[in-house]
Amino acid sequence: MAREKNRTYTKEEKEKIVARLFPPESISLGDLSSETGISKSTISTWKKKVINGNENIKANRNLSPRDKFLIVMEVYSLTEIELSRYCREKGLYLEDVKKWINSCMNSTDNSSETNDIKELKASKQEDAKRIKAFEKELNRKEKALAEAAALLILRKKLQAILVENEDDL
Repeated sequence: MAREKNRTYTKEEKEKIVARLFPPESISLGDLSSETGISKSTISTWKKKVINGNENIKANRNLSPRDKFLIVMEVYSLTEIELSRYCREKGLYLEDVKKWINSCMNSTDNSSETNDIKELKASKQEDAKRIKAFEKELNRKEKALAEAAALLILRKKLQAILVENEDDL
């Protein structure tokens, strides 16, 4: 883009340009200046206004969970001072980044939940084994009962036959 002297930019144009400095694009100030033809100092002034909250441009308004996670990975080992500097440079709010870090820590710190899940699975497996054993026992008893019923019927028939034979004699 060719440089235009004394060009005024609308608020929306400023927002679009400054937003490119922040994640996910995170283009460098120099590259953005070269690409747009706007001086580094002008873009830097716009960025400072964003960081100071003098304009309604929110740097992290469109960050996806993936972008937030990548930022957390990037800042995880930084000291508090380094983290503050990083946030200023990237136009992020320190409180937001700390919330993201806590969210990541809490989402992976589910050891008690994991143990509960393991216990539930083990309990479910034990229950399944007991149910299978009960079903096997029930089948065995049903067969024995059917056999006993058959023997009783045969016994009655035999008695009926014997009684008939005695009557014939």
